[in-house]
Amino acid sequence: MPSIKVYKMDGTEAGSMELSEKVFGAEYREELIHQAVVTRLANERQGTKSTLTRTEVRGGGRKPWRQKGTGNARQGSIRAPQWIKGGVVFAPKSRDFSKAMNKKAKVAALISALSKKVADGELVVIDQLSVKEGKTKEMAAFQKALGLDKTAVVVMDSADDKVILAARNLEKLTTLPVEQISTYEVVANAKVVLTQAAVKKIEEAYGE
Repeated sequence: MPSIKVYKMDGTEAGSMELSEKVFGAEYREELIHQAVVTRLANERQGTKSTLTRTEVRGGGRKPWRQKGTGNARQGSIRAPQWIKGGVVFAPKSRDFSKAMNKKAKVAALISALSKKVADGELVVIDQLSVKEGKTKEMAAFQKALGLDKTAVVVMDSADDKVILAARNLEKLTTLPVEQISTYEVVANAKVVLTQAAVKKIEEAYGE
């Protein structure tokens, strides 16, 4: 069973805690992590692009000039692709890019990603997370105290409006409640910061 140090918001140690072997000591499954990330990114694509083919552009029903005898190249319509305001060849159309992923595979990918963060020393646990005024300087001080100089996601046990407000102007810091944690957030950030309460919720949800 892996053990990890617990820190306070000022960067001082507050003790340690045991982590669930099933959740934070799982096998590394790169193929599942890749699938989860691809699925997430694909589901964020809107797929709303659309341009007109030559059959959809208005006008051009009449042949612009006779077939022979003008000295010009033969043309059948002024809405052919080579004409200005003509249709687009192989025009892109709206489509659905969404992908589906098995629920068990999605959970396994998240567990694998969290376990990799623990193994690499890139997971930080804090005793609690709170700010008094919701000021950016409060979360900036927290960021500096824990050495979060690269991208980091801070996972709270429940949404805290003051924390979200204080962190939203910090470019390298993202905050989210534990219910919204996903494989993408874990692998897209250099470090993952969890409150003790968030750790317990994750273990309750995925440690059975």
